Amino acid sequence: MFKDLTIDELLAVQAKGPHTFIDVRSPKEFNEATIPGSINIPVFDDEERAEIGTLYKQVGQDVAKDRGLEIFSKKLPDFIRAFKNIDTPMTVFCWRGGIRSKTAATVLDLMGIHTTRLTGGVRTFRQWVVHELEREDFAPTFVVLNGYTGSGKTAILKRLADKGFPVLDFEHIAGHRGSIFGQIGLEPSNQKKFDSLLVHELVRLRTAPYVFIEGESRRIGKVSMPAFLFHKKETGVQLSIHLPIEERVNNILADYEPQKYPVHFKDAFQIIKKRLHTPIAKQIEDDLAIGDFASVTKLLLEHYYDPRYEHSIHQHTEIEHVHITASNMDDAFRQLLLIIRNLNLCKLK
Repeated sequence: MFKDLTIDELLAVQAKGPHTFIDVRSPKEFNEATIPGSINIPVFDDEERAEIGTLYKQVGQDVAKDRGLEIFSKKLPDFIRAFKNIDTPMTVFCWRGGIRSKTAATVLDLMGIHTTRLTGGVRTFRQWVVHELEREDFAPTFVVLNGYTGSGKTAILKRLADKGFPVLDFEHIAGHRGSIFGQIGLEPSNQKKFDSLLVHELVRLRTAPYVFIEGESRRIGKVSMPAFLFHKKETGVQLSIHLPIEERVNNILADYEPQKYPVHFKDAFQIIKKRLHTPIAKQIEDDLAIGDFASVTKLLLEHYYDPRYEHSIHQHTEIEHVHITASNMDDAFRQLLLIIRNLNLCKLK
């Protein structure tokens, strides 16, 4: 017989070694929010779940259960086969630790596949996430990478992570680059998903003496950074990267790949069009029409993003920054590594 685990027991089990979390809810539910690192092996797909839900509301519980059993029985061989491919200890869960996860765990047990089940499901995990954020006790000092749009801050964070430095990438967690065009080509997180992924990263990094982050606004796309983390960002060690505008244009084109999403960029531009002088806005629209994204990017930097950034830094003139003036991103990264050594960051905590 399968065993039920509390959220604390589950976290303890996970810490001991490889463990697979299986979300047996529908793909739509899974994509909206789940336990980070989980895989989705649904008992019902989106259409089947909608059908059963309608029967439950309009006809009754017994009819809905019968229909659910009929649907699930037809897909049992594929369902079992998916679990047989997992070679680690595993835990199944649904929304509240209800019928779907109980059914999955029971069937797997009958087939000789051992699994545990999360008591309370995703709802319990969500309550734990909220509690963790309310504690506001993340100790590491933030080392903040600032700079004009296109200064390569995100790419530098990735390089730092590749070298083993502790990095917290808010934009990656948010699925958004933090600009009007920031969601294009990405899958933005909702607040619940963002919070879950964020807590997962905070737990991973909680013993680090310092953590590199990017100088974000509190709001990133449609999600918001917790106030206590934003305050840590504002009071952390501030580094500012300065690159020539030509390098910044190239960085943006490489990151955003506007040629793949021309219609999306045209649509997004309409949101800020009214904030630009008419001749500049007209030139940008003409350049968008012919696909001259380099010109579009430079004009947006000069007439929209750079003035906004300059306004924001003038609001915080009391904050001391270590400046990195470089010819390109490789040069900036080399200088950054030297600064890291000179700052002796390991003594920050």
